[in-house]
Amino acid sequence: MFRVPALLLLVLIAAVPGRAEPARPAADGTARPATPEEISLLNTVLQKTADDLPRWAYTEHRVIRDEKGKLKSEQIVRFDPSLPYAEQWTPLKIDGREPTEREKARFRRRGEESDPQNPKLSKRTRPALGEVIDVARASIGSVSATHWVFSIPLRKFGNERFPPEKFEVFARVRKEGQVLENIAVLLRDSFRSKLVVKVKSGDASIDFAVVDPKYPPTMVEVEGDASASVFFVSVGGSVDLKRTELKHVRPYDERFEVQIGTLKTIDF
Repeated sequence: MFRVPALLLLVLIAAVPGRAEPARPAADGTARPATPEEISLLNTVLQKTADDLPRWAYTEHRVIRDEKGKLKSEQIVRFDPSLPYAEQWTPLKIDGREPTEREKARFRRRGEESDPQNPKLSKRTRPALGEVIDVARASIGSVSATHWVFSIPLRKFGNERFPPEKFEVFARVRKEGQVLENIAVLLRDSFRSKLVVKVKSGDASIDFAVVDPKYPPTMVEVEGDASASVFFVSVGGSVDLKRTELKHVRPYDERFEVQIGTLKTIDF
């Protein structure tokens, strides 16, 4: 089975015809340092969005294609954070067919590994995008009558996933309602990871939308492509991820009054 290398999936997501453009700076000289008030606004917008992301149930449709556009993997799963951990991920279709018992078990383990009461089961070792952005040093990439585009630098310490000298991060915030619309991660230059994988291209974009005006926007779409070389062999692929049937729920975590409290939920 073809698999897009894990590192590629970390930098996937680019603009696709027919969809909203990812956040990018303007070339008209409007870039400037952000004011303290703008930094505070950005931090508030990101924090509100991050705090609310774990409160959404959704159906996720994920499609992965190889570098020639051939379909390699497709899955439709239902996620509901209000259920016990082992029941939160339910595969509906895998490559157009009913999931096998082994695949159902894999999704059950995925839920169990997210249980904070079982830290030994957790396999998470990489930081989320939200954990490595340095909001305090953000600047203004562009300003229009309707939007701000913020340029957000990345922290270097503990950040092997997104080398700060190789990536640029931009966040587009709509002025009306002060809501997050898009986060884009753009690759500036190729780089080598652990002397094995050389990432040659790859941008990332996450779209957010207001599903219910009572709540902050939530992540609804991720798209992109990337290319790299592994032991001098070129590989690549693209991913298309869409979330539908969104429902605001009370997370299972909150029966213990657990609070998320960080930007780590902003990721892909």
